[in-house]
Formats: sequence, structure tokens, C-alpha cells
Amino acid sequence: MTPPILRRLSDLRALTTRWRRAGDTIGVVPTMGALHDGHLSLVSAAKADCDRVIVTIFVNPKQFNNPEDLAKYPRTEARDAEKLAPRQIDAIWCPDPDQMYPDGFTTNVSVSGLTNVLCGAHRPGHFDGVATVVAKLFLQTSADRAYFGEKDFQQLQVVRRMTADLNIPTEVIGCPTVRETDGLAMSSRNLRLDPQARVAASALNRAMGTLADGLAAGLAWDGLCETALHDLDKAGFEEVEYLDLRAIDDLSLLHSPDRDARLFAAAWIGGIRLIDNIPVAGQGIEDSAQSRCA
Repeated sequence: MTPPILRRLSDLRALTTRWRRAGDTIGVVPTMGALHDGHLSLVSAAKADCDRVIVTIFVNPKQFNNPEDLAKYPRTEARDAEKLAPRQIDAIWCPDPDQMYPDGFTTNVSVSGLTNVLCGAHRPGHFDGVATVVAKLFLQTSADRAYFGEKDFQQLQVVRRMTADLNIPTEVIGCPTVRETDGLAMSSRNLRLDPQARVAASALNRAMGTLADGLAAGLAWDGLCETALHDLDKAGFEEVEYLDLRAIDDLSLLHSPDRDARLFAAAWIGGIRLIDNIPVAGQGIEDSAQSRCA
């Protein structure tokens, strides 16, 4: 059965108030729609943990710094509802725009530090938009727990910091990245890749895996990075915005994986921007002069 689609905050609040009175726990999966198996894995995690589950679908204009990108973002509400029907969730929250940003809305939630690097450095204002909409979604849904994929690891850390700093009583849970069979991280943006670019896009994860393995084996960053960039160029990537090794807690730039680290990348292919990140194993590896390339 297709779950109810709610568009007015009064209807959502009436539902969550009833659940609260019954003592139910509420899980929320925030999305912008165009659902894929990665999103559905978050729904499964929420279903396993919570009595009630809400999936939100809202293409948030405040996190797009490029109006053309916003206009092209896929909107597939009916198909998304069909995908959610077998999951037996309790509600889909698709707020009308005035329910999220009514006339006169002027509040902005900003998280400093974590947002100055990686995607934040290339997409000014993006994480302000993310933090603002997620804070509102947490409060609108009265969620006990919220589920995010690790593919957007920087976003996950920003949301965790925002939630802790504002004392929002929602537990933020990160879930592993779900990948296509060729290793490409699942993303709604993959739908916009033409067939040739889609095949070539898998080179991003392969290049990152080779680089991470080399770091874990104690090889020098500079040579590994140069090889990765060469491989991506050969595969057809037009631009690599960043390819960084960073600490997972504060996203500080590292010279070697001598603490918990991840390798982060953003690159363009077929006019589409793809991001990915993977953990990097290894301890006591010799520092190199740089841990950033691109």
C-alpha cells in the first residue's frame, strides 16, 4: 500500500502527535527524491530501529548555488512513492514550498569549520542550505533518529555537528555507501549521466581504491595522486575539483593516514559532478609534501 503523502505541516504534526502519545519512536530519512537503492537501504535501517518511519522528499533550493543545477535536478515523486510502497513506511513528507520557507523567512543555520573545505569550498552556501533544511525537517518530524548515507560524508559530519550544537534531540545515524556493481556510488545525479559517461564514471572509485591501497602500503602520496589524476583524465573526466586525504572527525587535511582517515573526491564527467569517499587504512606511514591534488 502506498504510504500517505503529506504536504501541510498541520497534517504531519497531527500524525506525529498521535504517535508520540502512543509511545512510538520516529525515524526519518531525509531525501530530495529520485530514490535509489542507497536511499532504500536507509529506509530499511530506519524500519529496523523505529516504530514509525517518515521519508521526506523536498528538493531544497537553499542548497543549490547553481540555479541551472536546481532546475535539472530529477523530480520523480510518483515513482518514489511506488518504490516506498513495499517498504511499509508510515508517511512521506513532501512539504509544499511555503511550509518550508514561508514569506518572510530569514533564518539561516550555518556550521563553520567543517563547511570551509571539500564541497563547501566549491559550493558557497551549500551547507548553510543543508543545515537549515535538515534542522527544520528534524523539528517538523519530531524524529528520534535520522538516517544519512556515508556517501555524503561531509554532509553527515555537518549535520552531526549542527544537531549537537543546537541540542536537537535527534540521533544522527550514518549508514554505509551503497554502490552499483561496478563500484560507482549510487546517487540521484547518476540518472543524468549519458550511457558513455555512466560507463566511464566507475573509474572514479577504482582510482580512489588504488590510491587508498597504496597509502595503506606506505607508498608516497605524490606519485599515487599523479597516477590517480592520470587515470581519471584517461577515463574521460573533465575536471577533478579535489582529491584529499582528511581526518574523519574534523576533516583536517592529512599527510598520511596516521589517524582515522578517508579519501575524498569530487570530479566532473559528462557535465555531471560526482562525489565519493572511502576509508583509508594504515598507521605510521611516512609523510609526503602534499595530501591534496587537483
